[in-house]
Amino acid sequence: MSLPRPLTVEQFRAAYAAGASPRKLLAERLHQLRQLGTGPDADRAFITLASDAQLGAQLDALENQSPTSLPLFGVPFVVKDNIDVAGWPTTAALPSRTQLAEVTATAVARLQAAGAVLLAKVNLDQFATGLVGTRSPFGAVPNP
Repeated sequence: MSLPRPLTVEQFRAAYAAGASPRKLLAERLHQLRQLGTGPDADRAFITLASDAQLGAQLDALENQSPTSLPLFGVPFVVKDNIDVAGWPTTAALPSRTQLAEVTATAVARLQAAGAVLLAKVNLDQFATGLVGTRSPFGAVPNP
């Protein structure tokens, strides 16, 4: 399944400048990712997708902002699943090590402060120690 545009930062910014709603656009994007699925029997790229509540909380933070007020307003992003995000599980591609993160990594916090919206945590070689994306119980990483 191919995901329709917008896909670049510039395309998202243009869509918002033209009046598109981040709530609608990103809910549609998350729905498309959910159709791809997670784990070894699905797309294998995704380990955890944002819940409706997680997406809603991020979008609520943008509610009183204008698209020009933040450099990454409404731009979706993903992080590898060895990076902590408060309230999200972190596995480092080892399900038995899954822990609910209490603190958000600085890089993620900075992206969110700039208006970016986290949609998913993605697969990686276990503990990020491999080179080619084949060491994950979630399946071989299709695009390491």
